[in-house]
Amino acid sequence: MSQPDRERKGRVVTVNRRARKDYTILREYEAGLVLTGSEVKSIRQGNVNLKDSYVGIREQEAFLFNAHIAEYKNSSYHNHEPNRLRKLLLHRREIRKIDKQVKGKGTTIIPLKMYFNPRGKIKIEIAIAKGRREYEKKQAIKERDIKRDMQRQLKDYH
Repeated sequence: MSQPDRERKGRVVTVNRRARKDYTILREYEAGLVLTGSEVKSIRQGNVNLKDSYVGIREQEAFLFNAHIAEYKNSSYHNHEPNRLRKLLLHRREIRKIDKQVKGKGTTIIPLKMYFNPRGKIKIEIAIAKGRREYEKKQAIKERDIKRDMQRQLKDYH
């Protein structure tokens, strides 16, 4: 990640590493999250896992499914459920646009990473993605390795 990108995004809490390997990313969006106080404190400690999570749209609202935010240990009896459904904050026209792109095309909506923006708000980067087959994954790895070798040789040449 380049320096200007890091300044714009803020502190990254967690990244869904499997997402870019298992899916071809078509379009990315930034969304806010509706969270409770104990969830925010747990996220600040880095107790988040986006591994098997996905985004679904119900009744013109976007929700994050299966995102695990561990319970905050210092919280009282007002603790949250770790895998509860969390509403995403997107503009209505963005939700309609995403829903239209996902309908019947073999695509899905997945979370890529969760981070704090420069103002201290928790944001999640979601993407419209298409699943890769095994041979496509191998081809992508091969292309990445070839590109990396070429860059290395160019660097040594200069």
